[in-house]
Amino acid sequence: MRKEIIITLIVLLVPIIIVFTVIYFEIGKYFYGIALDPNVTKPFKGINDSEEKTLQKEKNKVWISEKSKNCYINSTENGELKLHGYKIKNEKESKVWVIAIHGYMGEGLNMTPFAQKFYERGYNVLLPDLRGHGESEGDYIGMGWHDRLDIIDWIDYLIKEDPECEIILFGVSMGASTVMMTTGEDLPTNVVAAVSDCGYTSAWDEFKYKLKQLYHLPAFPVLYAANRSCKANAGYSLKDASAVKQLKNSVTPTLFIHGDEDDFVPAEMLDKVYDAASCEKEKLVIEGAGHTESSTKNPELYWKTVDDFIAKYL
Repeated sequence: MRKEIIITLIVLLVPIIIVFTVIYFEIGKYFYGIALDPNVTKPFKGINDSEEKTLQKEKNKVWISEKSKNCYINSTENGELKLHGYKIKNEKESKVWVIAIHGYMGEGLNMTPFAQKFYERGYNVLLPDLRGHGESEGDYIGMGWHDRLDIIDWIDYLIKEDPECEIILFGVSMGASTVMMTTGEDLPTNVVAAVSDCGYTSAWDEFKYKLKQLYHLPAFPVLYAANRSCKANAGYSLKDASAVKQLKNSVTPTLFIHGDEDDFVPAEMLDKVYDAASCEKEKLVIEGAGHTESSTKNPELYWKTVDDFIAKYL
């Protein structure tokens, strides 16, 4: 009788387990697709672009076409990918390069307003397209993790051209987290400073926050399932992509910036990355600024702080 009960339970439970397993995998596949597969997310990229943003993009293209040259490297880690960047040599002779890194589902072109500011200050600028973005190859979004190694390749590219160059890392949003993750690596002494504008603590924390904010869903099982798909398809864990962990190893002086009204990368993440950093550091909070708005909300304070910070290390 006992044996018959066990067999009955197995017969009943196995189909249920199979169904839930299939659902779990499908959930992971779905959320991985909409969050990290550029082939899925790209159609939605410009859906909310305003007329003003479209106009700005056209202005960016004009300036970039006049000032820059296309440059390419092959990634040395996590896949042989051809990566694209815009190289902007200043008309004034300078050994200082700023590598300005764009955000999630952006491209190097989006960083043109920052490139113009640095160019006005006499610096050379490199605007890389991160893997899976712009004209760079790649079939997934790295969230800063594999991108940190690509940035090291770009650093090496500049040093080969000029062994005496001085390099500043600058990033906004996902680009900021890429900067923070990069500084956790053993970098050449050519890298003298970094600026992180509204970066997240980790990809896991950011997606957990957005999952609740946008879909009202808990991390378990949704984010766990998506993370499994991320490891299977992109070769990394969302928990690996942690600025907090990397900053504990950083020796690169870093300026941390965040708007106090940022509800995309929550403002409280600023203190977490700042406290984690073992390097020389400063932080700037811009009042009334939402996500990526700090430089336009209070441009005088923003650029004075950036200029003063960079000047310490050049």
